[in-house]
Amino acid sequence: MIQLSIENTGEQFSVPKATQLDVVLDQSSYSPQLPVLGARVNNRLREMRSPVFIDSHVEFIDVTNPDGMRMVQRGLVFLLYIAAKEAFPERKLKVLHSLNNALYCELGDWVSENEIRILKEKMRVLVEGDLLFWKEKLDKIVAQRQFQHAGEWDKVKVFTYRKKSTINIYHCGDSPFTNYFYGYLPRSTGQLRIFDLQTYNQGFLLVHPTPEFPDRLPTYRPIPKFSQVFLQYQRWGEILKIESVGDLNERIAQGKIKEVIQIAEALHEKKIAMIAEEISRVSRTKLVLIAGPSSSGKTTTSKRLQLQMMANGLRPVAISMDDFFVERDQTPRDENGQFDFESIDAIDLDLFNRTLVQLLDGHEVEMPRFDFRLGKKVPSGHSFRVQKDQPIIVEGIHGLNERLTEKIPREVKFKIYVSALTQLSIDDVNRIPTTDTRMIRRIVRDHHSRGHSAIRTIQMWGSVRRGESRFIFPFQEDADVMFSSALSYELSILKLFAEPLLVMINEEDYENTEAKRLLKFLEYFLPITNIEDVPRNSILREFIGGSIFEY
Repeated sequence: MIQLSIENTGEQFSVPKATQLDVVLDQSSYSPQLPVLGARVNNRLREMRSPVFIDSHVEFIDVTNPDGMRMVQRGLVFLLYIAAKEAFPERKLKVLHSLNNALYCELGDWVSENEIRILKEKMRVLVEGDLLFWKEKLDKIVAQRQFQHAGEWDKVKVFTYRKKSTINIYHCGDSPFTNYFYGYLPRSTGQLRIFDLQTYNQGFLLVHPTPEFPDRLPTYRPIPKFSQVFLQYQRWGEILKIESVGDLNERIAQGKIKEVIQIAEALHEKKIAMIAEEISRVSRTKLVLIAGPSSSGKTTTSKRLQLQMMANGLRPVAISMDDFFVERDQTPRDENGQFDFESIDAIDLDLFNRTLVQLLDGHEVEMPRFDFRLGKKVPSGHSFRVQKDQPIIVEGIHGLNERLTEKIPREVKFKIYVSALTQLSIDDVNRIPTTDTRMIRRIVRDHHSRGHSAIRTIQMWGSVRRGESRFIFPFQEDADVMFSSALSYELSILKLFAEPLLVMINEEDYENTEAKRLLKFLEYFLPITNIEDVPRNSILREFIGGSIFEY
């Protein structure tokens, strides 16, 4: 069998001339000024040290690519892990969640500025050494014994329920400290020069470059409300005694998952009831605005909130923003010339505000109806007025943006931000990104309710994410309350629906890279096969079907 290694000669990459392989190098996907972190080889993600055995199309990636971004994050976490082991061997490093362009981490108790300085200096030494990251394939039992000896019980439990008989363990140069990572790492520590550590709450932030700022660290924008809600939902994992995938799989294997489902759903209902109570206490609230990114469960949250508000003696009414689109010929277009329906300017803001003002003043108003086939508003023949005990509920991605309701005084509005803030992790240093949970939710929902293939959802996801960054995330701190729609057990349910859709993506499809990544991620979860255990009012039913609510 012929094996080919691609050579890096300064800023250029070349293929040895004496080869029978046909290798096409696509160097248009990365910048010569940025480190090349990995490559797509025939639509499969590969590390730079991976050999090429067959005719291949090779596309290099850097930090501006989402896969490259994830490689940078993992590499920096490994450096941090080694630094923490060297400096504070008795303390446990935990990488908990993402905050803007940073990862929030904890090291047991409170971390001081001096301790941060020590960690940063040790990481810098590793970077300057330009040490190679390298993998060692171990038998699963051997790997478990190694991590058991190191006190890494979270990894021992994860490996217990993995089907594969071998585990890839990462090394860094000749450091005695090894670790396991879900996904690939860069070639060496020298590719990780851009980072910072900053104290934050009782822990600290590992600040890293982003696709938007690949060669420097952007200014960190504090999001205290968002950070606090993450910590609150971390407490939910402690209540359930499920903080990692290993904990979840253990409960499934023991046949105790039904209780976990019931408690997780009860925590959701309790939080929604508390929000309804808060709205009821604030008598001036006339308008409830619910916003959040794609597949965050806004619709079900809205309907469950309406029920809880009715239980408190209110009679809320809901208005659909879908009926307030501008005419099709007035719809803004994105950078590719396509209609940008996620832009706030796709909403007829003047009509929307005028309608709300009239309703809140007690007038009877005829509501518009948008005909998506014709691309314009048509008469609905439906008029109504609201009473004093009838707050208006509006659910949509722009709910937190003051432009949407600029004619309504802020003091009569109550804003709710909904997102799937996953409190579950694979282990202490391998977190589960909220974005991955939402993407899997959307793949399942798009197929179930719209008949879309997984490949179509993946193709659209980049545009969806750009819209969220422009129109949702900048306004999340203006929320009066935040609600996490994540359920600790949901990926073991979604796995049953998502896997068959993802395996249908062909190897030659560009989206195969993302499909393979998500399939590998879902391998960590044991399935929950009794779907009937999921309540009919669960947010999860918005995606898998069978909800008591009409959508």
